[in-house]
Amino acid sequence: MSENKGSTMLEVTLAFLLGGAVGAALGILFAPAAGKETREKIKDTAEKVRGTVLDNYDTVLDKTREGIGKVKDFIEEKKDRVRAAYKGSETEV
Repeated sequence: MSENKGSTMLEVTLAFLLGGAVGAALGILFAPAAGKETREKIKDTAEKVRGTVLDNYDTVLDKTREGIGKVKDFIEEKKDRVRAAYKGSETEV
């Protein structure tokens, strides 16, 4: 089986979301507005980003767990088939 030298889906998703959050924060900071108004925008944006990150994290985590479960089932099925084939070959000798 080939090695996975790349990033996992979870890492890519979290990096994408973090990049979006940083971009949004920089956009707000450099937009012309009063200090109080800017702080309020940053607070609102941070709360929205936090919610989005948490929602997507749970989704990606669930999908990852589901995929891991499928891989485990697949491996277990193959191990059972190999064991059965091995036991069958022992009786033929």
